Amino acid sequence: MSSTGFIPSNRVLCTIGLALATFMQVLDTTIANVALTSITGNLGASSEQGTWVITSFAVCNAIALPLTGWMARRIGEVRLFIGSVFLFMFTSFLCGIATSMPELVFFRALQGFVAGPLYPIAQTLLISIYPPARRGMALALLAMVAVVAPILGPISGGWLTDNYSWPWIFFINLPIGLFAMLVVWSQLGKRPEETKKVPIDYIGLSLLVLGVGMLQVVLDKGNDLDWFESDLVLYGTVVAVVSLIAMVIWELTEEHPVINLRLFRHRNFTFGTIALVLGYSAFFGLNLLLPVWLQTQLGYTAVWAGLAAAPIGIVPVILSPVVGRFGHRVDMRLLTSLAFLAMSLSSFARAQFSIDIDYYHIAMVQLVMGLGVALFFMPATTILLSSLSHKEIADGSGLATFLRVLGGSFASSLTTWWWHRQAAVEHAQLTENITAYSPQTQHYLDLLGGASLQNYARIERLIDGQAYMISTVDYFALLGWIFLALMAAVWFAKPPFSSAKGR
Repeated sequence: MSSTGFIPSNRVLCTIGLALATFMQVLDTTIANVALTSITGNLGASSEQGTWVITSFAVCNAIALPLTGWMARRIGEVRLFIGSVFLFMFTSFLCGIATSMPELVFFRALQGFVAGPLYPIAQTLLISIYPPARRGMALALLAMVAVVAPILGPISGGWLTDNYSWPWIFFINLPIGLFAMLVVWSQLGKRPEETKKVPIDYIGLSLLVLGVGMLQVVLDKGNDLDWFESDLVLYGTVVAVVSLIAMVIWELTEEHPVINLRLFRHRNFTFGTIALVLGYSAFFGLNLLLPVWLQTQLGYTAVWAGLAAAPIGIVPVILSPVVGRFGHRVDMRLLTSLAFLAMSLSSFARAQFSIDIDYYHIAMVQLVMGLGVALFFMPATTILLSSLSHKEIADGSGLATFLRVLGGSFASSLTTWWWHRQAAVEHAQLTENITAYSPQTQHYLDLLGGASLQNYARIERLIDGQAYMISTVDYFALLGWIFLALMAAVWFAKPPFSSAKGR
C-alpha cells in the first residue's frame, strides 16, 4: 500500500508521467547551454549577457523552491503539480517567441519560478504511490532522470539549434508537458488531499528575493561594469549583503520560516549540504564551460559539442539503480569521496588539454567524470538527511535543493566571468613582446607571406585562441583542487547514515 492509501490504476504509467515532468524541468537547466552562441548572435547580445538566459532561470527556480511546501498545503499536491506543468509549458512558449534578450531573460525567469515545485512535488507523489519496500528503486529512477537530463540537454539543444532554430529548445517542452500533465491527472486526479490555510513568511520571502536577486545581478553585471567602479554594482552589493544578513536573523527567530536555517544545527546536514552544493556547483560550472569552449574556440557545432559532453551520462544510467539498491551497505562518506576523486582526476585530465585535443580524448575524460556523478548525488543526499527527524525531512530536502540550485546559478555567472577575465590577462601577457619591430614577429609574418592587415589579424586570432586555452585549463585545474578539498569535508559527518531519526 502507498502512504496515502491511494493507488493509481496504472502505477507504471503514473511513474512515467512524473518522471517525464521532472526530466523536462531538469533538461531546461542545460538545454540552452550549447544554444547560447546562436541565441546571442540572433538577438544581438554579448556572450556575457547570454548567461542571463541560464542564471535567470536558475535563480527564480531556487527562490520558488522554499514556497513549495506552503503551496502544496494550500492547494494540494496534485493540483500544484498540474498547475506547475501547465505554466511551465506556457512560459516555454513565451521563451520561444521572444524577440529580444530582455524579453527572453524575463520569460526564462518566469519559467524558472513556475518550475520550482516540479521536482520536489514529483518526488513526493512518487513516494506516495509506492510501498516503503519499493521506494528506494523509485527514487533511484528519479535520481537517474535528474542526472541524465542535464547530459541530454546539450545534445538535444545542439541538434534542435543546428537543424531548426534556437526557439525549438523551448517549444519541445509543449508535447512532453502535455503528455505528463494528462497522464498524471488521469492517474492521480481523484487522489484525496487535505488542504489548509497556513501563514507564509512574507518578510523572510521578501528578504530572500531581494538578497538573492540583487546578488545575482551583481555577479552577472560586475564584469561588464568594471565591478565596484560602478554605482550599480557597489550599491547592489550593499543591498544584497544587508538583505541576506537580515534574512538569516529573521528566519532564525520566525515561527514559520520560509527557510528553516535551524537545520544547520545538525552536523551531518551541515557537511552533507556543503558537499552537495559545492560539488554540484563545480559540476555545473564545468558543464557550462565545456560546450561553450568547444564551440567558440575549437569550432565544434552545437550538436558535436553536446556529443562530446554526453559520455558523462553513460555510467550514471548503468550505476544509479545499483547505487540506489546496494549503496546503503557502504559508508556514504567513502562513496562520496570516491565520487569527488573521480571528478578531481577528470578535471586534472582536462587541465592537460591543448588546442589540438581531439574528440576521443574529450569524450573519454567525460566518461570518467560520469563515474563520479553516479556515486555523488545519492550518498551526499543520504548524509545530509541522516540526522534529521521525520518532521524535518521535507524542510531539509527543500533547503538542500534550494541551495544546490542557487549554487549552480552563481557558478554559471562566476565561471563565465573568470574565464573571460583570465583570457584577457593571458592575452595581455602573450602580446607584450609582439610588436611590428620584434624579430620573432617579423619572421612569423614572413612565413605568412609578409606584413598585411590580414596576417596581423591571423596572429591576433592565434593569440586569442591560446589565451582562452590557458584560461580554460587553469579553470579545470582549479576545479580539480576544489573536488579534492571536498573529499576531506565529507569526513566531518558522522555515521550512521542508513536512515533519518524517527523514521
